[in-house]
Amino acid sequence: MQERPSPEKLLQRIKEEEQHQLRGKLKIYLGAAPGVGKTYSMLHDAQTLRNQGLDVVIGIVESHGRQEIEAMLKNFEIIPRRTMDYRGRALMEFDLDAAFKRNPGLILLDEMAHTNVPESRHPKRWLDIKELLDRGIDVYTTMNVQHIESLNDVVSQIIHTQIKETVPDSMVDMADTIELIDLPPEELLKRLKEGKIYLGPQAELAKESFFRKGNLIALRELALRVTAERVGTQVLLYRQDQGIKHIWPTKDKILVCVGYSAESAKLIRSARRIAANLQTDWIAIHVDRPQKKISDEERNIMVQNLRLAEQLGAQTRILTGFDAVKEILNFAHEQNITQIVIGKQIRTRWHDIFFRSLPDELIRHSGEIDVYVITGEKGEKPTTKTIPIKRRTAWHYYGNAFGIITIATLVNIFLFPILPASNLIMIYLLSVTLVALLGEAGPTIFASIISMLAYDFFFVPPYYSFFVFSLKNFITLVMMLIISQVIGYLTVITRRHAALEHDTAQHSATLHALIRQLATARGKLNILRVGTEYIGEYFNSEVLILLPENNRLEIRASFRSAQPLNEKELSVARWVFDLGQIAGRGTDTLPFSNALYVPLLSQQGPVGVLRVRPLRSEILFTPEQTRLLEACANQIALVLEVEHS
Repeated sequence: MQERPSPEKLLQRIKEEEQHQLRGKLKIYLGAAPGVGKTYSMLHDAQTLRNQGLDVVIGIVESHGRQEIEAMLKNFEIIPRRTMDYRGRALMEFDLDAAFKRNPGLILLDEMAHTNVPESRHPKRWLDIKELLDRGIDVYTTMNVQHIESLNDVVSQIIHTQIKETVPDSMVDMADTIELIDLPPEELLKRLKEGKIYLGPQAELAKESFFRKGNLIALRELALRVTAERVGTQVLLYRQDQGIKHIWPTKDKILVCVGYSAESAKLIRSARRIAANLQTDWIAIHVDRPQKKISDEERNIMVQNLRLAEQLGAQTRILTGFDAVKEILNFAHEQNITQIVIGKQIRTRWHDIFFRSLPDELIRHSGEIDVYVITGEKGEKPTTKTIPIKRRTAWHYYGNAFGIITIATLVNIFLFPILPASNLIMIYLLSVTLVALLGEAGPTIFASIISMLAYDFFFVPPYYSFFVFSLKNFITLVMMLIISQVIGYLTVITRRHAALEHDTAQHSATLHALIRQLATARGKLNILRVGTEYIGEYFNSEVLILLPENNRLEIRASFRSAQPLNEKELSVARWVFDLGQIAGRGTDTLPFSNALYVPLLSQQGPVGVLRVRPLRSEILFTPEQTRLLEACANQIALVLEVEHS
């Protein structure tokens, strides 16, 4: 089944295509190690394009003494290099200005991660490539997987050497095409031995350090994985752009449905094992339904379940919708999910007959998606640690409902001599709607029942009695009860849905608004004041920002809190600052604290700590709220870094 993409996606696609037409195209020849044939493949493809009439020139291509490369270079125009003096040595570098003056259709630049000579326009060659692309010139370049910034630590663990020349992932993501140039380790070692990669002592040194078979196998796996992830992202974007709803099982992907029960922890662990066995990604979601009001304790269990999923390596999402089955399946089709893991409690047969079962409905409508149902034991006790809370009574809502119906009855008694009795029903329906606007289902049902009884008692013969002798009046009372129940129910869920939609829109706009406010702030104290006030208002919390001073963390800004921190709380803040990791209440690190501590991370490392304590002490932050807090903290740190510089 295919559907047309939404207008928003069409507009976004048009905008991206317009930007793409103005920017040059980038193709990266990616390899696991030197010598796999990246430069040769690049020159071969460029020769084909040149034969087809494209204006192709060479900016920088290193032959490293290989005769086949030098022979191919003779077929191309080469932009003269620029001579630069560095510590008394004359070094040859790529001439960016000469390339702009030549303005070719395609330029070849070898070794994307190369570091330029100091005092060049850009310190790195990838920045030269970016400027060429911005000016509409297409670029072909080569790169090894160990130079991707996000893989730097992984590669260091494999080869036991720190890679200093790296390319940011954003530049790799900018590539229109990534072509994997692959060779088996045995073939690569053979080429090294034959002198086709390095010559003389350099080849022997490479064989003893980098070119070990184990290293090459691991780097090859990384290169294959990067390419596969790139292709997987392209498949997902294509399906979303084209509005394709059916699943393309090109790669397994797991979705686990998390609820308010402590049994969800069992589901999460099962999904983690399945994902580990399949070596694939997995996502944990929770569906927040407006028609279902949950307690604070249930909400905290859900938050802890999602955090457990994050700790085990899952992405987490909170969806909102009236129909949980529809929301789950829509999200699954969007994300190209192949398998869904869901729990099912053992219930009585009568319960399954009269009440909808989420697992059964998912299986019925899942189509090509496999559904794994994991059964929980009946009466199993929760094992998830929860924070004790005080339940707030809702009896005043019932009092309000009784008062509104009483006023409606008095109005109807006044109008009864003037209007027919059937018209008075509208007053009661209006009063039930007013009760429903409070957003509570119980008081709404209560108001519906007592309004029907009041109408029967005061306005249906025999008066001042609950007996009904006329079939017509009996049907009128039943219909009044049904209509008032329906109106009240729809009003309740509509109000809750509107509140959730407002929260979602507010959530997405929060970071943008904070960035805008921080941009206008001048001076460190004003930046801190804006940050604490904004976060405190949005999250309804007490907020502190601590900055290092004389080897101690000192409170430099506060909102709704003037209390100094005790030694225990200061130790939590110190740990967060030293490790650059989130900790405190609701996390698995130093959970005894009554607040959440978030590091202020800049490009140079932690510059401070953000402390946030909800005014409602029983509430835990959801993973999405925590991520938003981290984004706000990072933005404050970035502005502080710019202000300091």
